[in-house]
Amino acid sequence: MSDKEPSQSELDGTEQPFVSHLIELRDRLIRAAIAIGIAFAVLAIYPGPAALYDMLAAPLVAHLPKGATLIATSVISPFMVPIKITMMAAFLLALPVVLYQLWSFVAPGLYKHEKQLVMPLIISSTLLFFLGVAFCYFFVFGQVFKFIQSFAPKSITAAPDIEAYLSFVLNMFLAFGATFEVPVVLVILARMGIVSVQKLKDFRRYFIVLAFVIAAVVTPPDVVSQLALAIPMCLLYELGIWAAQMTERPKTDAGENAASTDHSS
Repeated sequence: MSDKEPSQSELDGTEQPFVSHLIELRDRLIRAAIAIGIAFAVLAIYPGPAALYDMLAAPLVAHLPKGATLIATSVISPFMVPIKITMMAAFLLALPVVLYQLWSFVAPGLYKHEKQLVMPLIISSTLLFFLGVAFCYFFVFGQVFKFIQSFAPKSITAAPDIEAYLSFVLNMFLAFGATFEVPVVLVILARMGIVSVQKLKDFRRYFIVLAFVIAAVVTPPDVVSQLALAIPMCLLYELGIWAAQMTERPKTDAGENAASTDHSS
């Protein structure tokens, strides 16, 4: 006896939810893109792409020899680099709206206890990423450029290329922004039951070594930037352990529950 083939109405019922999800996803992406576009337009008007680039280049320019400036080796670099920086700043400015649209799309499919955890994680991960970028810009850049220029021979005139500097800045921002997400990662791992808080504590000594290895790979080959990345990683790991203890899901012993059930019966 052959299985009954699904009717056309059943097929329509399965296609409609899928299509509606695609439509909702499209609408969420459009809203996120509109938010980024509005932020870009505002930043393009004030302070403007050129001013944004001057702000981004300020930590390096402050430590260049007197009279030295950044150079552009490509014809369109003086136009494209400030535009790219404005787009990056617009995305960061609109990031709360982008994350809210993402949250609104996935929230209906989550359980109640998952909804209670996801929103604080989104907010904390956003704030920690911004904190990592700010720490890199206001502290690390000044120390790194000062350290590098102190080793430069007097016979060399520093004139960095603006595209190379933009690439360097983006890599450093991503490295420090991702590094500051360590507490969020530990909370998620502990909450999902993948690792326990005790295992995180036992892994502490290995993480210290791992932090210095990561810092040596993703940062320039100077001691200052490597220490500036490795030390916060270790401190954030401790913060993540503390946060994991606060949010770790309580473990229930199924055997004890079964025994207590049998005893009561």
